[in-house]
Amino acid sequence: MSIIENYDKKAQEEAVIKYYEEQEQTMILLFCQWCTNHELDPVTLYKEAYPEQLVPKQLEELKQETVEKEAGLDIDTALLIDVMSQFNNHDLAFVVSRYDDLSKKQQK
Repeated sequence: MSIIENYDKKAQEEAVIKYYEEQEQTMILLFCQWCTNHELDPVTLYKEAYPEQLVPKQLEELKQETVEKEAGLDIDTALLIDVMSQFNNHDLAFVVSRYDDLSKKQQK
């Protein structure tokens, strides 16, 4: 493999990693906004889903970027769960689903 081919491959790998990280940040921000919209704390839900893990720094940071419920986008729960599943956050998606079900029962 030539130096140019090696550089191109490395640049492609770095671009894929950067894209994944950006998409992951979007998923975390959607989760945080969903929690705000449902008057829930994203850190509490994360700890419930992953009690053995430390809370990611990104979650703490992106939590600060959410807006008030009235000013935020309405995040569809099914969409959020689908996005979380794509990032293998199945435990967190399960917790979100459970809180969504509880919310619907309380509204009846």
